[in-house]
Amino acid sequence: MKIKYFYQQLASHIGVIVIAFLLLSLLFSHYVEQFVYDNKTEELATYGQTILQDIDRDQISSSSILQSYGYVLDARDIQYSLFDEQSSIIYSTGLKTPLIELSEEEWRDIKNGQTVTVKQDFKRFNEAVTFVLLPYVHNNQFIGGILLTSPIKGSREVISQMNTYLLLTTVIALAVALLLSWFLSTFHGKRIQRLREAASLVAQGDYSVRIPSSDFDEIGELASDFNGMVEKLDASMEEIENLENRRRQFMADVSHELRTPLTTIRGITEGLKNDMIPESEKEKGLQLASNETMRLIRLVNENLDYEKIRSNQITLLKQDIQVVELLEIIKDQLEGAANERHNTIVITADPTVQVHADYDRIMQILINITKNSIQFTENGTISLRGYLQDEQTVIEIEDTGIGIDPEDVEKIWSRFYKAIVSRTTNPYGEFGLGLSIVKQLVTMHDGTIDVASEKGQGTKFTICLPK
Repeated sequence: MKIKYFYQQLASHIGVIVIAFLLLSLLFSHYVEQFVYDNKTEELATYGQTILQDIDRDQISSSSILQSYGYVLDARDIQYSLFDEQSSIIYSTGLKTPLIELSEEEWRDIKNGQTVTVKQDFKRFNEAVTFVLLPYVHNNQFIGGILLTSPIKGSREVISQMNTYLLLTTVIALAVALLLSWFLSTFHGKRIQRLREAASLVAQGDYSVRIPSSDFDEIGELASDFNGMVEKLDASMEEIENLENRRRQFMADVSHELRTPLTTIRGITEGLKNDMIPESEKEKGLQLASNETMRLIRLVNENLDYEKIRSNQITLLKQDIQVVELLEIIKDQLEGAANERHNTIVITADPTVQVHADYDRIMQILINITKNSIQFTENGTISLRGYLQDEQTVIEIEDTGIGIDPEDVEKIWSRFYKAIVSRTTNPYGEFGLGLSIVKQLVTMHDGTIDVASEKGQGTKFTICLPK
């Protein structure tokens, strides 16, 4: 059975209030009743002790003293009777019987000099009364006692009036509690309903939904956490969508890039097999097939390297290497490619500057970045620098090429990302994996890499590695 949160809250609030007031009412009623009867018995006992102090054994038959007390007590609706050791009544302002009716226990207690109090008695007297028995002892000898009685109707009227006020207060409190519970239940119910509706929208794929949050209570904090979750989901879905788009582009690029060299190699192979290529062109055809094969190997290795690096399957063998030596090797390897685009490679590094790194991987990092610089620079300069700064070895690769759009600067490290689509036709970085590999390798060296670029003004990569 489904019960709305609103009714659960309302029932719980009212239930708590009702139970609390019932318990308090019972306790308070009992306390008031006890208090009234205790006061009454204490009053009777006080009057009885006063009477006994004013009379002695010789004066017990003196009616003037007894009558004066009778007048006073009668005004307070109190009756008293004196009796002897045989329970025979000597003087009474209320009882018409010759003997005091007492139980064996009461008679034993009073003979032992104890005061007997009964808060409510409904049987032995003409009406329901509260009575007190006090022993009268003279010269350490029990010679009788005094019985004081008072109707309980007065006490009951006080208790009844108190209960009436208590009931009225309870009804008013319940009404206020009902209104307050209704307001709070409605308020919290609406907040929970907003959360429910927002969660439903998120489940349907709407990640733009937000709900009001606060630090007022746990529901407000839950709303804040919900908004944070949705923001992360929104960012994640955007990233997933970007990755999916890049994956599609990657598959298209792979299909295109692999088809072209494979088609070339197959054509050359078929031509050689069927003697369709002139003898003078065979060497050229074989060289073209070799170049295309190397291109395929490079593309496959680039993807394999990325997966190995990403899954931490690469072991670095670090050693101290002269930075100027690394830069000169890079210049020797890439100078031909730079000359094809009319670029000049310039090295600036002190021979004493060293870097602590894995030789193969640091070369892979620097070659990858330098190739990118050559690729996007024409009739310009590629500057390779190395120096020490703050206990770090800093290597800079700066070009005077076309630069990178500001919105693309942070994206260049993403897998499959290409700053321009035309990169697929270039000989380096066909799949946009080069800089992703660079980023991973620098991180594995406990270093950092930053890029600064301005459209049309060139790009500078700065690598910082621990000395």
